Amino acid sequence: MLTLEGVSKTYSGGVQALNDITLTVPPGMFGLLGPNGAGKSTLMRTIATLQAPDSGAIRFGEIDVIADPMALRRRLGYLPQEFGAFPRTSPEAMLRHLATLKGVAPQDRDALVDDLLVRTNLYDVRRKSVDTFSGGMRQRFGIAQALIGKPELVIVDEPTAGLDPAERRRFHNLLADIGDSVVVILSTHIVEDVAELCPQMAIMAGGRILAQGAPADLVAGLEGRLWRKLIKRGEPVEAQGQIISTRRLSGQLEVRVLADVQEAGTQPAVPSLEDCYFATLRTHGHQTGDV
Repeated sequence: MLTLEGVSKTYSGGVQALNDITLTVPPGMFGLLGPNGAGKSTLMRTIATLQAPDSGAIRFGEIDVIADPMALRRRLGYLPQEFGAFPRTSPEAMLRHLATLKGVAPQDRDALVDDLLVRTNLYDVRRKSVDTFSGGMRQRFGIAQALIGKPELVIVDEPTAGLDPAERRRFHNLLADIGDSVVVILSTHIVEDVAELCPQMAIMAGGRILAQGAPADLVAGLEGRLWRKLIKRGEPVEAQGQIISTRRLSGQLEVRVLADVQEAGTQPAVPSLEDCYFATLRTHGHQTGDV
């Protein structure tokens, strides 16, 4: 289990990227959901020991991460939002090189690399240059390198951004398989990724954790309090309750409203994780970009 207590980070210039983050991450898939600029990547880099927080504590099992970062690195697999590979290098050669750097015994490297290439569906292209890979193939290669050394904690930062639906589905299946046995933190701004993969999650914005729990429990908090109404083009967008989101629907504008009492012209709406996400952001004063 990964625990964070009171973790804060302020960059030069006074920008506070992390503000008193307290979080418990159990084994399995854990979704960290938030808009761009929420502080998610800063938090992932801090957990991965690429930077130290200004204050707070981070523990992974018996490891004091801040006091002994090397102990965590031996158990960590990390796929950052952007990563590179040597040009004109095959995934097979690159994985073998990384396995050497991670201290995998020479007699074990070939079997390990073959296993990772099969698990990530890259075995048939193992000798092609990574430069020629599609976005989804590069992400699968990124996961392969993150899994070298049988990590107990895997961090993936915005892994499905820009992937087509087929590649996104393959990547989801791969992450779900990994999450059966280790702690996997999925940092993303894509609600569907968390809804489909994660039994536990947190919503983050402005450097703070705004909500944490099981997606179903968070969504249940909107039951009986979410309403919808359709507005014709040119009509004013207004409501007595809190407007959490809007979208175009069959030539009209659908307005989702959070209120304890139904108001005239609205109908009950079935809440989703997206509604919960928008409602959480709006309740804490963060703009959602569509209202």
